[in-house]
Amino acid sequence: MNIIRRLITIGAIAAFTLAVALPNSAQAEAKHKWKMAASWGGGPLMEIGAKAFAEKVKFLTDGRIEIKVFPSGQLSKGLEVRSAVAKGVAEMGHTWMGYDWGKDKTTVLFGGYAGSMDSERMLHWIYEGGGLELQRQFNEEKFGIISMPMFIRTAEAFLHSRKPVRTLADLNGLKFRTAGAWLAISKGLGAAPVTMPGGEVYTSLERGAIDATEWGTLYENKSTGFHKIAKYVIIPGIHQPTAPFELAINKKAWASLSKRDQEMVAMAAKLVTFETWTRIGQEDAKALDFYKKAGNEVIVLDAAVQKKGKQLGLAWAQEQAKTNPWFDKVMKSQIAFETLWKDAAHYRNVISE
Repeated sequence: MNIIRRLITIGAIAAFTLAVALPNSAQAEAKHKWKMAASWGGGPLMEIGAKAFAEKVKFLTDGRIEIKVFPSGQLSKGLEVRSAVAKGVAEMGHTWMGYDWGKDKTTVLFGGYAGSMDSERMLHWIYEGGGLELQRQFNEEKFGIISMPMFIRTAEAFLHSRKPVRTLADLNGLKFRTAGAWLAISKGLGAAPVTMPGGEVYTSLERGAIDATEWGTLYENKSTGFHKIAKYVIIPGIHQPTAPFELAINKKAWASLSKRDQEMVAMAAKLVTFETWTRIGQEDAKALDFYKKAGNEVIVLDAAVQKKGKQLGLAWAQEQAKTNPWFDKVMKSQIAFETLWKDAAHYRNVISE
């Protein structure tokens, strides 16, 4: 009789264990299988950006959301990711908001431009100064998508160039690839900017169709190979002191998620943003030596060029604010934040020498 009781008890325990385990097994099967359209084909933006985000979302949601990342050109053109997401071609997209500056120039305030603050201040403005809320409101109203930051870089390299560039005279007539507001602003420096998708930049530079290109930071540009075909590396990136990137989400897809999973997606995007900031900052510090060893000449822009670029950026922004209520609203928020932080160097930086 004792043996029978033991068998009954063991059977009951096993049945209970199986019942508890079943919900977890069900979670292993993704409830949402989403496509993400990216504006890039590879490099850090893909590896430590879009793909890292997809892995974090799967982990944080216990496998309920699986995201397959598609490189530029597979689901949409690289510069049209946000439109593809709005139309439902993909549930998600990873892109840079400034690509849509032709539709509404407010996008460059969220993506960074020549008049922007640095990345540390931009991060504080986004997450503590109301920037995230403004970005959500603006994109739902103007583009019909859910939007939040996902990935941020430090100041970009100004140019990888086939010609040396130091002074305003060197910029006169220089044909280089860029995007966003710098297309308009850089003309004030006498330059001849053009835009094109990332996948076309290398061959255009190699053939001499353009004299130079900007793209990412010193570290990010190692993977592009620009340094192999352009001798000169020009710093600092006066056109892009910071560059927050964007996670664009289709509204219907977003509404299909539970509140918890929405929070997990937002958490993953925030984690990627902070991790890319620290990773890229560290790798940038190593990159100058890499270029020097590769035979490149590193040139620092004259102070006059740096000041002129900032002045032109701010003047351009002030003009946009006169006729664009959203631009004016976001710019005022950023100016108020920078005013609050104007004395930060005094209490944050300690003189070490």
